[in-house]
Amino acid sequence: MSAPVIQDAASARAAADAFRASAGQIKSAIETAVVGLGSTLEECLWCLLADGHLLLEGVPGLGKTLLVRTISEATGLRAGRVQCTPDLMPADVLGTPVLVEDPATGHRVRRFRPGPVFCQVLLVDEINRAAPRSQSALLEAMQERSVSVDGQTLPLERPFLVLATQNPIEQEGTYPLPEAQLDRFLAKVQVPVPDRGALNEILRRTTLEAMPKVPQVIDAAGLIGLQSLVRRVAAAPHVLDWAIRLTLASHPDGAHAAPATRRWIRIGAGPRAAQALLLLAKVRALLAGRHAVAIDDLAAVAPCALRHRLQLSYEAEADRADADRVIAHLIEHTPQEVA
Repeated sequence: MSAPVIQDAASARAAADAFRASAGQIKSAIETAVVGLGSTLEECLWCLLADGHLLLEGVPGLGKTLLVRTISEATGLRAGRVQCTPDLMPADVLGTPVLVEDPATGHRVRRFRPGPVFCQVLLVDEINRAAPRSQSALLEAMQERSVSVDGQTLPLERPFLVLATQNPIEQEGTYPLPEAQLDRFLAKVQVPVPDRGALNEILRRTTLEAMPKVPQVIDAAGLIGLQSLVRRVAAAPHVLDWAIRLTLASHPDGAHAAPATRRWIRIGAGPRAAQALLLLAKVRALLAGRHAVAIDDLAAVAPCALRHRLQLSYEAEADRADADRVIAHLIEHTPQEVA
């Protein structure tokens, strides 16, 4: 579907209602196979509808891979998968030129054999197990939505989303993602351990019954239409300014630094953080039936937009201040109005 034309308040409300209905269908389709995520699923939807890449972090067995596969099935997008290991090579991700025999001439010619990145939803499983050389193979694909191989640049089909998973506790044989890689993920979502009720439902579905089939509720064109509507959501100057000041408050040497920033943060967030804040907040506003962003939207999406973009100091570790606590501090000490 194409984005509806917004000419007045009534059409804006209608567009927001249609957006919310479509998002609800996607969420319901995902929940036919995935349970126990709670607000985590909402954050994943924000990222999907904002046309951004998503980093999922959680201990093994929480359904991260199932979630990614379910998103692909619910949206009808072509899926690809990369299982990261230390010996993974960039060509295993991007593809490589190969020599093949031309049946017409009998001569050998070079043909490009596409890798798994040539899809619409790419699952990069255990991304921190890939060596830095292979991790960097995704940089251009994530930022430019294209791949440069063998002297030519090939565009990727839209929408193109990288959904990567990583295990936060097992560090043997892993390579921490560099800041340039982390910054290309629109959001980082932490997958929780299921509670008693959710675990009961997981056991019922996986040990007593066949897994339900995930219905496709939207196609690529429809999803692109929803994503284009997100970028047309209004944001007043004071709302934009709050997003800017919140981002600048994360810089320990900046004029807008919050009181504990200089102690807890070593390196703050960059411009992509402000972009992520605004895009995710626009999705949240639409899901609430509004066609304008509020500061409350920015504050709600700040943890998933900022938690992977802050480099915390040793003092933060000593004070047991994790990224979410630091972000809560930044929000508390960033005034909504500037005198």
